[in-house]
Amino acid sequence: MLSPRRAIVAAAFILTVLFLLSRSHNAETPIRTAKPAPAAQDSKTNAAPPNRPAPAAAGRPAAEAGAAASNKSPSGQKPMMDISKLPLREQLAHQYPYVLESKFPAYIWQTWKTTPADESFEFREQEASWTELHPGFVHEVITDDVATALLRLLYAGVPDVVEAYRALPLPVLRADFFRYLILYARGGIYTDIDTSAIRSAIEWVPDSVPRNSVGLVIGIEADPDREDWAKWYSRRIQFCQWTIQAKPGHPALRETISRITEETLRRKRSGELNDTATLDRNVIEFTGPAVWTDTVFKYLNDGRFFNLESGPAGTVDWRNFTGMEEPKKVGDVLVLPITGFSPGVRQMGAKEYDDPQAMVKHDFEGTWKPENERHIGEIVETVVTEKPKKEKPKA
Repeated sequence: MLSPRRAIVAAAFILTVLFLLSRSHNAETPIRTAKPAPAAQDSKTNAAPPNRPAPAAAGRPAAEAGAAASNKSPSGQKPMMDISKLPLREQLAHQYPYVLESKFPAYIWQTWKTTPADESFEFREQEASWTELHPGFVHEVITDDVATALLRLLYAGVPDVVEAYRALPLPVLRADFFRYLILYARGGIYTDIDTSAIRSAIEWVPDSVPRNSVGLVIGIEADPDREDWAKWYSRRIQFCQWTIQAKPGHPALRETISRITEETLRRKRSGELNDTATLDRNVIEFTGPAVWTDTVFKYLNDGRFFNLESGPAGTVDWRNFTGMEEPKKVGDVLVLPITGFSPGVRQMGAKEYDDPQAMVKHDFEGTWKPENERHIGEIVETVVTEKPKKEKPKA
């Protein structure tokens, strides 16, 4: 039997051996850290790329920068670091890195003044259509109060974003900003509350397109092939934002969030956010489909994310998408034809709700939207019923 003194000596010896073994093991196999994504490294500068990309129709290969080098799931623990001193885009990239080869998360996000549990909830059929066509998905209708708390949690490490969201004075501005923020942090599908699902999101990406090569699915809201298109729409091709599918961390969402955050904080400092009447008239450009469309096109032409060396020089613009009737993939972005998310508008080549390409039905009934945000529903009615004689015949 060991004496107490010998027991203490033996225990000390065993602990010493274990300590030395542990140090030896750690020296041979240090903790691995995730390689910084190229998007985060290059976001220090917003300089235009030296070359221009070829049009999508030319079939040039294009790949998100992280796809080749760092779109693998990190094999080691991400080191703790203070990101508060980094530029906004780098903060966002560090907080939610983009992994192209991951799956689309099974989330459906919506926002409204009340939830389906409230007796006054107005959109039961539309809301139920998403649940019925997406069994197994997490489907959330987020109220304003819950949205604020949720975003404070998700973006605690990027306080400028939280400050910008809370500073927006109109519900439509916060609703627009929310969709980009929730998709960037969690991914999945965002869809406006007045939108019904016609087909499951499983059918949005054609079988011929590998799902691990797509990080963003968008639709065309407007393709006005009229000479006076600028009287009715803000862009010649306008991407809709009432329904978007994305993987977390997508660079187009990151740039949209950065633009809105920076502009909101600038307006807050200058006192412009107090002029709600002006804000109400400029929602499309501030947080709506105009800024979304501009950012997507900027992304498709950004040499930091795409291979610009093969194919003839050119800019990806509205000409690559006008009149299209089948989905078109450019890099990691899948663009559905206007029938996809805007069926039944009875112009611009959009087909009816029973067409195989029709994926969602948008009703333009969200009463939180200002008049200038209900553009398609009202414009279609005006153009079709009141102004057919004023249209110039096509050449």
